[in-house]
Amino acid sequence: MTSKQRAYLKGLAMNLEPIFQIGKAGVTPELTTAVAEALQARELVKLSILKSCLEDGSEIADTIAGRTHSAVVQVIGSKIILYKPAKDEQKRKIVLPN
Repeated sequence: MTSKQRAYLKGLAMNLEPIFQIGKAGVTPELTTAVAEALQARELVKLSILKSCLEDGSEIADTIAGRTHSAVVQVIGSKIILYKPAKDEQKRKIVLPN
Protein backbone atom coordinates (compact mmCIF):
# COMPACT_ATOMS: atom_id res chain seq x y z
CA MET A 1 0.00 0.00 0.00
CA THR A 2 1.42 3.36 -1.00
CA SER A 3 1.45 6.43 1.22
CA LYS A 4 -1.08 8.10 -1.09
CA GLN A 5 -3.47 5.15 -0.68
CA ARG A 6 -2.92 5.12 3.08
CA ALA A 7 -3.67 8.87 3.28
CA TYR A 8 -6.85 8.35 1.23
CA LEU A 9 -8.04 5.61 3.60
CA LYS A 10 -7.21 7.75 6.65
CA GLY A 11 -9.40 10.48 5.20
CA LEU A 12 -12.29 8.06 4.73
CA ALA A 13 -11.84 6.67 8.23
CA MET A 14 -12.02 10.10 9.89
CA ASN A 15 -15.82 10.01 9.63
CA LEU A 16 -16.16 6.43 10.85
CA GLU A 17 -17.21 5.54 14.37
CA PRO A 18 -15.41 2.61 16.04
CA ILE A 19 -17.57 -0.49 15.69
CA PHE A 20 -15.53 -2.71 18.03
CA GLN A 21 -14.00 -2.13 21.44
CA ILE A 22 -11.07 -4.13 22.71
CA GLY A 23 -11.01 -4.49 26.49
CA LYS A 24 -9.13 -6.48 29.08
CA ALA A 25 -9.87 -9.78 27.28
CA GLY A 26 -7.64 -8.58 24.42
CA VAL A 27 -7.85 -10.17 21.00
CA THR A 28 -10.21 -13.13 21.27
CA PRO A 29 -11.18 -15.56 18.48
CA GLU A 30 -14.71 -14.12 18.62
CA LEU A 31 -13.40 -10.59 18.10
CA THR A 32 -11.23 -11.73 15.21
CA THR A 33 -14.21 -13.43 13.54
CA ALA A 34 -16.41 -10.38 14.02
CA VAL A 35 -13.75 -8.04 12.61
CA ALA A 36 -13.24 -10.34 9.61
CA GLU A 37 -16.98 -10.29 8.89
CA ALA A 38 -17.11 -6.50 9.24
CA LEU A 39 -14.14 -6.11 6.88
CA GLN A 40 -15.89 -8.32 4.35
CA ALA A 41 -18.99 -6.12 4.50
CA ARG A 42 -17.39 -2.68 4.85
CA GLU A 43 -13.73 -2.97 3.71
CA LEU A 44 -12.66 -0.23 6.18
CA VAL A 45 -13.11 -0.71 9.93
CA LYS A 46 -12.22 1.39 12.97
CA LEU A 47 -11.60 -0.22 16.37
CA SER A 48 -11.22 1.37 19.77
CA ILE A 49 -8.92 0.14 22.55
CA LEU A 50 -10.28 0.62 26.04
CA LYS A 51 -8.07 1.72 28.93
CA SER A 52 -8.62 -1.66 30.61
CA CYS A 53 -6.70 -3.36 27.78
CA LEU A 54 -3.12 -4.07 28.83
CA GLU A 55 -1.75 -4.81 25.36
CA ASP A 56 -0.06 -2.30 23.06
CA GLY A 57 -2.17 -0.87 20.22
CA SER A 58 0.40 -1.70 17.54
CA GLU A 59 0.62 -5.31 18.70
CA ILE A 60 -3.16 -5.64 18.71
CA ALA A 61 -3.40 -4.12 15.22
CA ASP A 62 -0.72 -6.45 13.85
CA THR A 63 -2.36 -9.49 15.46
CA ILE A 64 -5.83 -8.72 14.10
CA ALA A 65 -4.46 -7.77 10.67
CA GLY A 66 -2.52 -11.03 10.50
CA ARG A 67 -5.52 -13.13 11.49
CA THR A 68 -7.94 -11.36 9.13
CA HIS A 69 -5.44 -10.93 6.26
CA SER A 70 -6.05 -7.18 6.27
CA ALA A 71 -3.79 -4.13 6.23
CA VAL A 72 -3.19 -1.78 9.14
CA VAL A 73 -3.93 1.71 7.85
CA GLN A 74 -3.21 3.57 11.07
CA VAL A 75 -2.77 3.14 14.80
CA ILE A 76 -3.14 6.43 16.61
CA GLY A 77 -3.74 6.61 20.33
CA SER A 78 -6.48 4.15 21.17
CA LYS A 79 -7.84 3.85 17.61
CA ILE A 80 -6.98 1.24 14.99
CA ILE A 81 -7.99 1.43 11.33
CA LEU A 82 -7.94 -1.73 9.20
CA TYR A 83 -8.56 -2.17 5.47
CA LYS A 84 -9.26 -5.25 3.40
CA PRO A 85 -10.49 -4.92 -0.19
CA ALA A 86 -13.44 -7.06 -1.27
CA LYS A 87 -12.44 -10.23 -3.11
CA ASP A 88 -14.74 -9.48 -6.00
CA GLU A 89 -13.55 -6.32 -7.75
CA GLN A 90 -17.10 -5.48 -8.88
CA LYS A 91 -18.31 -5.41 -5.26
CA ARG A 92 -15.57 -3.08 -4.01
CA LYS A 93 -16.91 0.01 -2.30
CA ILE A 94 -13.56 1.73 -1.93
CA VAL A 95 -11.44 2.42 -4.99
CA LEU A 96 -7.87 3.29 -4.04
CA PRO A 97 -5.96 5.96 -5.98
CA ASN A 98 -2.85 4.84 -7.85
